[in-house]
Amino acid sequence: MVIAAVIGALYVVMMFVPELTFLYTFLIKFGLSLLMIWTAFGFHSLQSFMKTIGSFYVINFVAAGGILGVHYLLQSSGELFNGILFTTTGGVSFELQVGFWFMFIVFFSVLFIFRAVHKNKRKADQMTAFFGEVSVRIGEVEVSCTGLVDTGNQLTDPLTRTPVMVMEAALWDSYLPENWKGRISQVPADQLVMELSDGFEWQDRLRLVPFRGINKGTSFMLALKPDSVMIKMNGTCYTPARTLIGLDGGTLSSEGKYRAIIHPEYVQDPIIKPSASQSEKPLNVV
Repeated sequence: MVIAAVIGALYVVMMFVPELTFLYTFLIKFGLSLLMIWTAFGFHSLQSFMKTIGSFYVINFVAAGGILGVHYLLQSSGELFNGILFTTTGGVSFELQVGFWFMFIVFFSVLFIFRAVHKNKRKADQMTAFFGEVSVRIGEVEVSCTGLVDTGNQLTDPLTRTPVMVMEAALWDSYLPENWKGRISQVPADQLVMELSDGFEWQDRLRLVPFRGINKGTSFMLALKPDSVMIKMNGTCYTPARTLIGLDGGTLSSEGKYRAIIHPEYVQDPIIKPSASQSEKPLNVV
């Protein structure tokens, strides 16, 4: 990188040699930038080299544009028009005078903002890889939503060691008892079970799963035993054989990006990859 910086510095020195005007043509400038990038980062593959070139120009244009924009933003209108020159041929040029410390501060401020935005976008893109489409079937009822694979989710039923996938209870409101609506997050799960009437169709599917919340003691979560669970993720269908659906009375994602937290064991074996010979609905693997 030091050698690349020296090459760039030598090019600036050429500004003091008016006879070498050909050095300021587009081809020379572009070729010099390629030389600097190759010197600093090397050439591993064409795709990698093209990405480096793109990043080089984006960062430079963002930084230079930010410096120029902030400079004129802080100027008054009189100062701005005093910096515009009209030539005899009708052309317009700008006289740009920027102090060193101003340029230094704005340059690194713009780069910091650009890096923060880029980092957040990359984090969002990486997080997308952990999203999957979840379909849960209980009898004739099927509920679907977007789920997030959480490697930190180790919630299991202590009796059967069945992993638990947590879903928002609101997805099941139409099929749960009326007196449960809006109370799952407020009333202990065992109390809700005690209030059940014989008219609840899924009573034999109910489970109480103990868990330890943050800054709380051991609590119970309502869970349902489904007939099947299918998760479509990155072009692959997962159909875990042993499943429980925990009901959360709140909102799992404040931005609404997902409504279920997928247990990591659900996206291990067995795996069914869709193909032209397979139907849309994969077979359950036991």
